[in-house]
Amino acid sequence: MASTKRTRIADIAKQVGVSTATVSRALSGGGYVRDDVAARIRTAALEMNYRVPQNLIGHKVLLAASHDAMIDFQRSQFTMYVLEGLRDRAQKLNIQIENYTFQSSDPNSELRDKVASDDFLGVLLLTVDDALLDFAQNLACPVTLVNGDDPEMLLSSVSPCNRSAAAMATKHLVDLNHERILFLTKSGRRTIQRRQEGWQDVMGARFDPNLVVEAADWTAEAAQIAIHKALKDGLEFTGVVAAGDILAAGALVALNQAGFKVPDDMSVIGIDGLPQGEYLSPPLTSVAIPMQAVGALSLDLICESAKYLETDIRLPVRRIELACKLAPRETTGKNKGG
Repeated sequence: MASTKRTRIADIAKQVGVSTATVSRALSGGGYVRDDVAARIRTAALEMNYRVPQNLIGHKVLLAASHDAMIDFQRSQFTMYVLEGLRDRAQKLNIQIENYTFQSSDPNSELRDKVASDDFLGVLLLTVDDALLDFAQNLACPVTLVNGDDPEMLLSSVSPCNRSAAAMATKHLVDLNHERILFLTKSGRRTIQRRQEGWQDVMGARFDPNLVVEAADWTAEAAQIAIHKALKDGLEFTGVVAAGDILAAGALVALNQAGFKVPDDMSVIGIDGLPQGEYLSPPLTSVAIPMQAVGALSLDLICESAKYLETDIRLPVRRIELACKLAPRETTGKNKGG
């Protein structure tokens, strides 16, 4: 009886007497391998009936963005940097990105017709709601969520680890002797809920639901109004963890208008790490998110899945969360009253 065992890269490496990395480079063309060695590897691959993944050069990926994502793009540089990382990776891989914007949360047949084209590798979904998730789960092509996640784990996704980012921000203030730490947010998105959970993880016994303060929108003006109201209502706090840098910027203005000196009287930290935070007065302490990497790795997931569409290999759905890094500047300081 003929063997049904699938040939692996490790089998080819053993046969030729080279490393698995050398075999991978030779078969993908993704790195230098001596011509004679590459020829031996390719010959062994053919003889051992190894299925080489299809060439993706010249193919297209559909970037489908919601209306909310486009609003974010206009207001904040966060989405811009994510897309910058995506387009840079696409250029290096010689893959075309085609844009599609949803006008509502009810996707129509136009999207389905687009991805049915043979030259589309898959779909990248940017900032989607649950209705779009349900639709995307039924697409017959690879789909990756960009800066989001699927709670049912039916779709792959790439995002920062929002929960640990907020935990890092909160711990920074706790280490500076702050006990009453306000969480300034604009709820509605799953990613932002993860940030609130990270804040609450670190707050522990310090947790007070009154310390969750809601801005009406993702704007500095809305954040100003929310902080002014919290102060007027007599809410006591010495530190602010803002769910985004734009909210942190509004908090700084509000605290300054109320007569607080930052960081002497009050500490503020954002989450995003946008470059303009360095030019606020004082420069904003933040947790920096690897925004370009979110975009680049999202395309990598699509490409990796697409390579195996013509085989019986199906890669598992994955949720990739990227580590974030504290960027300490001048808006956080030791709580002198505790």
